[in-house]
Amino acid sequence: MEGDLFLWLLAFFLLIALLGLMVYQLMCLVDLEFDYINPYDSASQINRVILPEFIIQGILSLSFLLSGHWVMFLICSPYLYYSVRLYMLKQHLIDVTEIFNLLKREKKRRLFKLLYLFIVLVSTIFGMVFSVLDDD
Repeated sequence: MEGDLFLWLLAFFLLIALLGLMVYQLMCLVDLEFDYINPYDSASQINRVILPEFIIQGILSLSFLLSGHWVMFLICSPYLYYSVRLYMLKQHLIDVTEIFNLLKREKKRRLFKLLYLFIVLVSTIFGMVFSVLDDD
């Protein structure tokens, strides 16, 4: 059972990291919208954290899959599928020349991801609590 608690703690910290990356990307887009940062810097800062976001999401989903937490894996799989699809279509990076045209769409996309990750975080906290209570 200690391994189960370790998995929930790992998932919790991975989700906190994903939420931090999402908030960072949103801050870069808001700074661009209010003209605090130029488009090149904003796009390079966002593009720098896209691949670590995908890797963390893959590790999170893989850990749920390998540990047998099927419900959590199914909850995480749409976001993983979306990330893999963006990567395969080479649409995962923000283009500097089109960033102003896509600003509202990119903000909405990241807000939706933030909400989705928050829901996954809440369900992970419930899983962690039930894992601790199940030990007693």
